[in-house]
Amino acid sequence: MTTPQEHDHEHHAGHPGRAAEHPGGDEALGHEEMALDEVAHGHSAHTGHDVSQGGHDHAGHDDHAHGDHAGHGGHGHGHGHGDHAAQFRTKFWATLVLAIPTVIFSSMFASLLGYRVPDFPGAALISPALGTIIFFYGGAPFLTGGLAELRSRRPGMMLLIAMAITVAFVASWITTLRLGSFDLDFWWELALLVVIMLLGHWVEMRALGAASGALDALAALLPDTAERVAPGDSSSPPEEVPVSELRTGDTVLVRSGARVPADGVVASGVAAVDESMITGESAAVRREPGDRVVAGTVATDNALRVRVTAIGDDTALAGIQRLVADAQNSSSRAQALADRAAALLFYYAAGAGIVTFVVWSLVGNLDDAVTRTVTVLVIACPHALGLAIPLVIAISTERAARAGVLVKNRLALERMRTVDVVLFDKTGTLTEGRPAVTDVAVVAPAHADAAHADAAHAGAADVDAAHAAEGDAHLSQAGLLALAAALEADGEHPLARAIVRAAAAPATPAPAPASPSSIDSSKTVAMGADDRQISPSRLGGAGADGAARFVAQEVRSVTGQGVQGVVDGATVSVGGPAMLRAAGARVPASIAAATSAWSERGATVLHVLRNGDVLGALALEDGIRPESREAVDALHARGVTVAMITGDSHTVANAVAARLGIDEVFSEVLPEDKDSKVAELQARGRRVAMVGDGVNDAPALARADVGIAIGGGTDVAIESAGVVLAGSDPRAVLSVIELSRASYRKMIQNLVWGAGYNLLSVPLAAGVLAPVGFVLSPAVGAILMSVSTIIVAANAQLLRRVDLDPARLAKARG
Repeated sequence: MTTPQEHDHEHHAGHPGRAAEHPGGDEALGHEEMALDEVAHGHSAHTGHDVSQGGHDHAGHDDHAHGDHAGHGGHGHGHGHGDHAAQFRTKFWATLVLAIPTVIFSSMFASLLGYRVPDFPGAALISPALGTIIFFYGGAPFLTGGLAELRSRRPGMMLLIAMAITVAFVASWITTLRLGSFDLDFWWELALLVVIMLLGHWVEMRALGAASGALDALAALLPDTAERVAPGDSSSPPEEVPVSELRTGDTVLVRSGARVPADGVVASGVAAVDESMITGESAAVRREPGDRVVAGTVATDNALRVRVTAIGDDTALAGIQRLVADAQNSSSRAQALADRAAALLFYYAAGAGIVTFVVWSLVGNLDDAVTRTVTVLVIACPHALGLAIPLVIAISTERAARAGVLVKNRLALERMRTVDVVLFDKTGTLTEGRPAVTDVAVVAPAHADAAHADAAHAGAADVDAAHAAEGDAHLSQAGLLALAAALEADGEHPLARAIVRAAAAPATPAPAPASPSSIDSSKTVAMGADDRQISPSRLGGAGADGAARFVAQEVRSVTGQGVQGVVDGATVSVGGPAMLRAAGARVPASIAAATSAWSERGATVLHVLRNGDVLGALALEDGIRPESREAVDALHARGVTVAMITGDSHTVANAVAARLGIDEVFSEVLPEDKDSKVAELQARGRRVAMVGDGVNDAPALARADVGIAIGGGTDVAIESAGVVLAGSDPRAVLSVIELSRASYRKMIQNLVWGAGYNLLSVPLAAGVLAPVGFVLSPAVGAILMSVSTIIVAANAQLLRRVDLDPARLAKARG
């Protein structure tokens, strides 16, 4: 017997409660419930598939949830960005209000601009009074952060800022109290320094964003209590107990609209269960006795009685949390490099200050030594460096949002420029995620006559079966489609819906049925590049009228095979190869030839049987997005390898990959194995960007160097990703790469300028050119600081000119 195709949908469509994870059905039917169980229990019970198609891993690390902010060691690595953003925002606006009069009444600032400070009783104390408030209130995050860095012996940006504002504060009070002959009125510099640093940190925190915490919200999906019932005793009222008291084997009542309190199997009842928080599939899934349900999902229309099979840490939700948390804990060490750079800048400033004081004490006088040293320490504060990165991040994330790309994590955007492998989940990303019937083949009348003769010769008791075979000789393509649709009418599986849609499509006058000799693979309706769906208008036969001829009764799903029912007194089945094997059906040569061609191009093949005889076959395909080939070609032009991961069979996956020019394929991959595939790729030294949408993609998204989630995916997938695409255009990945490279260039430019300013201004402030008559005064140094900051800000604004349109980027190819 010729087996048309070993595809993943052997259990096929129309199986209530067995919808695949993705709308296109690229995960094996039934994998979803197995996968969730395996996530919780750490083993695979799936059989019948060769899951070990060449190892291609993807693991590695996460780009998110780590709050490591370069150079800002004091503001709490790993803490909530939302809390930091609110803190810095409040302090910034309050400090800005106080800074305005502080600057206006500063004598040094007044002398710079050539105006006279208003003279009235107490005017001289305005700047010191407000400056003190600014120092202790606005400067608090930097002071505490600097102290923390000092205690940990890991000096960085916070300690550098704290040192500058402390020196400015002390020197300004010495001048105000006239404790020496120093002219070190730095109140205005102190105020501006704190305001600029608060602005930089606020912009950075806001750019990083405050994630709602979908991972933490997973726990909130579980109800606090459950209604436990005595098994087999329907008369006793349910007992309300805390979920923590549930044990495996207990039976619980899940009322309509209530959440399932623990993983289990439906004992009684039929309900549509909302599993969107787990699978990302918006449509509710029919669950009936024997089907597995997951804690946190919702019975939307009817009540269920569920036998508990897993509780607490053994549930699928707990397993998902562990997988994502483990992946996120393996974050990048890039922050260590940034902290070391900040530490070097601190040592440079502190060393320059000490050398300046010692040298001027020896060659000049104490007043000059103090003035030069204070100037060095204040000017050494990284004003420009403090804004160099946050401004680029803020503008780049804004530009990304306008292009339909949400950057949730700064490190993810920074890493994207180094990615050399983009791993796409197939269904709904490279494909439409909506399968359609593309071909129909029916048995030639000659074969039906042979079947009739064989039955008669064998002395078949059921003469009706032979006559049925004879009648089926004249079943048209549309008639076969209508017959299959009768069985699939109430099916939830995407393939079932595709068959029903095709059968229900409006019919137009059709050509005459093909002659017996013409029904072969060359006469089936072929799918071209832009030909994604077949309708009865393209088939000979009954069309919409044919759909009305058939009424299926006693429809039931046959586990692992397909769907079966009774039509006009005959047993009719629709399913894949497993159904053919179970029925011992012989596939006619004409059908085998057609289905073989369909399989080679990657179509899912389903056969229609009546009383054990093959009537014909259907080909269903999930159309490839027209943008996918452009995305793959453009990534290749940028030197990026493209890989695809799917639960589909090797044949289907390889066919799609061949049409798109994909370099590497991971097929028949169980959802929980995606994480290990990322790990394997990274073990080869590759930098991986993973594009996915479902909750089972979450660990892989977290482990990848860059996790990219589809906006329509699950909250957990979005939470685990560093970048979220608002749409599903695969070319949007190009926008992320382009923005990453452009923002990196701006970061480097700003860092070079900011560091260059510090490296040059500190020696000038120290007075290295004093022997030739050039001395950088504190006031001029402060002006240069402001100019440096303005240059950095203006350079960052040039990011707004970067073109992030995916279509234009795809055409640019490089």
